[in-house]
Amino acid sequence: MNIVNTKKAPAAIGPYSQGIVVNNLFYSSGQIPLTAEGNLIEGTIEEQTHQVFANLKAVLEEAGASLETVVKATVFLSDMEEFGAVNEVYGQYFADHKPARSCVEVARLPKDVKVEIEVIALVKA
Repeated sequence: MNIVNTKKAPAAIGPYSQGIVVNNLFYSSGQIPLTAEGNLIEGTIEEQTHQVFANLKAVLEEAGASLETVVKATVFLSDMEEFGAVNEVYGQYFADHKPARSCVEVARLPKDVKVEIEVIALVKA
């Protein structure tokens, strides 16, 4: 088991890792719209989702994976009414490659953000 840690994504804000690699699979922790410096993006759902993907790309790269090797994504939304806007941004990152996905509305997310995404990806050999 390898712990993934990069300064190109926000540090964990609790007792967890940015991600873990086990048997050539990368499991990310949920990424929220914090910059690598820890500043919260408080803009639109689209702006927050773009920041989440910047964070995901950074931890995936550190793990030896990429968006193209993601096999499963889980999207958490504070308001399912924002699904269409998130889906539009999501589609910009997963245009040709379409991993399995779940999307759920939750009562509240860390730091009261609008979106959080976690992924599982294959690590390049």
